[in-house]
Order: sequence, then C-alpha cells, then structure tokens
Amino acid sequence: MNNNTSGSGGWTPEQLGSLAGKTYVITGANAGIGFEATRVFLSRGAKVVMMNRSAGKSQSAMERLKQEFGTDAQVSFVHMDLAVLASVRDAAAEVTKIAPRIDALICNAAIAQVARQQITVDGFESQLGVNHFAHFLLCGLLFDRIEQSRGRIVVVGSNAYKMGLKRIRFEDLNFDADYSAWNAYAQSKLAQMVFAYELQRRILAAGKSVQVRVCHPGASRTSLIQGQTSRTTKVLWALMSPFAQSAEKGSWPEVMCATMEGLKPEMYCGPTRFEMVGPIMERPVEDLALNRDAAARLWSLSEQKTSLNWSP
Repeated sequence: MNNNTSGSGGWTPEQLGSLAGKTYVITGANAGIGFEATRVFLSRGAKVVMMNRSAGKSQSAMERLKQEFGTDAQVSFVHMDLAVLASVRDAAAEVTKIAPRIDALICNAAIAQVARQQITVDGFESQLGVNHFAHFLLCGLLFDRIEQSRGRIVVVGSNAYKMGLKRIRFEDLNFDADYSAWNAYAQSKLAQMVFAYELQRRILAAGKSVQVRVCHPGASRTSLIQGQTSRTTKVLWALMSPFAQSAEKGSWPEVMCATMEGLKPEMYCGPTRFEMVGPIMERPVEDLALNRDAAARLWSLSEQKTSLNWSP
C-alpha cells in the first residue's frame, strides 16, 4: 500500500490496497461524508457497520450500496441515537455481538449550529452531548474490542475548534447564561479534539496498541448545516456551498486516518487549501487542543457525566 502524502496531490483513496478482512464502524454513515467513507471501504472489500439514528434512511443507504457493490457487500446497520446515552450503550452492546473485530471506529456523526439551546434527555447542551459525550461513551464501551484488534479510533473534528470562545466553558457547559449556536458548536468540536489527544496520551502511557487520529473534512457539501440551524446560517452556507468540495472528498481525511500507517500521534489531517478544500495531508494543530490541564478536567467530567469509569 502506497501511503505517500508528499507532493501537491496529497492522499487519495487510489493509494489504498485491499481492505478485505477488516471491519470499520462509522457513526452517522447513512448520508454525507460518513456514507462516502462507507463507499470507499466497501470498494476495497472491507466490512462496514453503520451506527445511525434513522432505520429508514439506513435501509435506503444499504440498498444503494448493495446496488453499487453487489448483494454480497458487507454492510450492516445498528440503531443508535447519540442524543440518548442509553441508546449508545445498547448500540455498543449490539456492535460487540456482530463485529468480532474493529479495525477502526470512526466518530463521524455530528450536529451543528443548533439555533436555540436544546438539552438532551441526559441533561447536556445538544451539540456537546451528541458530538462529545456520546462519542466518549461509545469509544470507552468499544475500546477493548478495538484494542484486541490493534485498531484505531478516528475523531472527526472541525476547524471550529479554534474559533468561538477557544476554550471549554466548564463553568457553564450548557450555555445557560448566553446561548450561542456557534460558540456551543465550537466548544463541542474542541472537546472532541481535546479528548482524542488525551486518549492517545493515555494509551501510549499504558503501552497499548490503539491509535487515535484526528481529522476534519474541510468545507464539504453535506446536510450538516440544515435542520435546526438558523435561517441566517442556512443562507450563508448556501452562498458558500458552490466553493465547497464534494462529500466524497470530504470523507478522504477520515479514511486516511483509518488506514494510513506512520501518522504522528498529535497530527490533524485535512485539506490544505485555506484548510477548506484541496489536497489531504497532515496539518498542524493549535496548542489549545493539546492543553493537558483542560484534557484532564474534561476526562474526569466526561466519566462523571456518562457514568463510565474508563482507564485505557
């Protein structure tokens, strides 16, 4: 397998060899970049387990995939609502039943720019709850299976991590005082990245073999900026959309992180042109995502909020 990312071309799926015998678990895989990543994996002979909220959309996605890759395509669906921690626990238990190995868990699903504050059934601001706390729990519950497979955890971040408040608002995680859709989203993506880098440090300290990789899709044409976003945000995205890349190209960073050898522990993979489009390569990450004090505090808080005592 040629994993060279040097030169102007960067990494592309053309560099992949056979993935037969490997299993990839992807959250939010019935549309957008998660669906496109699934296509790449299936095209190389891998097995994919999609973890999605909508059974109907998942069934439609699987039918499309089997039409493209044949009825023998190894793709399955496990229901999971990231806004409900009980659903995450049930889904993780189901995955361990149907997936004897996990070569990579890709934390792809997300919600963004929720116009008005919404609180999940577990008491979290919705973007922080779905994007971070639910994925923290999922990673913890599936970690032993991933470790047995010498696999990877891929966290799909966002350049929003270095925007907004540029910190985790521990004193008011839910933004009860002055909710802002943008600041809450930025906090959730920063939390995901802080968690990912801390998880890798803990794994290395424990001498275990799981790799944790962080990426971002750049500006990709997906359905993320829809639903409960404000009208202004939708209009702005509509104006930007013609300059964005396809969802297919947006999936390449997470596929790269799930398959490429030799990536650095504190790397950040994504497009290089204005960090929005263009060739996919390793990119520098800003220090705020590597802050160890914030990481230790977030880890302890995440254990408390998810009722998961987790020592990798």
